[in-house]
Amino acid sequence: MTSVKSNWESKLSDWISRVISLTSKDIRCELRTRYAINALAMFSVVTLVVVGLTVGQDLLSAPLHASLFWIVVLFSALQALSASFVKEEEAKTADTLRVYATPGIVYSGKLLFSLVLMGFLLVILIPLYLILMNLEVRSVVQFLVCAVLGSFGIAAATNIIAAIVSRASVKGALFAVLAFPLLLPIILSAVAATGLVLTGSVWGQVWVYLRILIAYPMIVVTLSYILFEYVWNE
Repeated sequence: MTSVKSNWESKLSDWISRVISLTSKDIRCELRTRYAINALAMFSVVTLVVVGLTVGQDLLSAPLHASLFWIVVLFSALQALSASFVKEEEAKTADTLRVYATPGIVYSGKLLFSLVLMGFLLVILIPLYLILMNLEVRSVVQFLVCAVLGSFGIAAATNIIAAIVSRASVKGALFAVLAFPLLLPIILSAVAATGLVLTGSVWGQVWVYLRILIAYPMIVVTLSYILFEYVWNE
């Protein structure tokens, strides 16, 4: 029994190590090229400035603030997350990756990298939005929970789509078309939850939508993990 447990722990440790190594490789490549980082930063900043200049000093309702925030998050993320697998195909490193790691490791490593990018986006976007849009958040904790869970859902839904379209000739358009149905429940729930937070609603009301933001991405990740082998090797 002890040997079986030790063997299982060894395999788990090796799996985690390979996932982290793959994510670290993507981070190092990104720091050299800065393609996704620049896309996230520039798109979010430009969009916020345009929205801020358009709205001016007008007072916006909480639901409108929530909608604008998630629109910026969504389109900024789509600009960067779509290239996670495309870079492997364009650099001719996808076949090497297939030899180095199992499909499960590749999927998990890419998902972790997408989460890192989404974290970078939130670090930039949230302070800028609060300042430029003159938004006062009544509960910072609730707002951050909504932002983190919604971002996790976006990363989870787009990861498998990025793998599907990586070999397609019209990647950008196809990615947006395929991602929209998967992202719709996440965005609608995130907008609703954020709107309630901004109006000062209690946890009980917000929790109705937070449950969707927790359960739906987990279902997507589980199904994507199972199906990724067929997507990656075909």
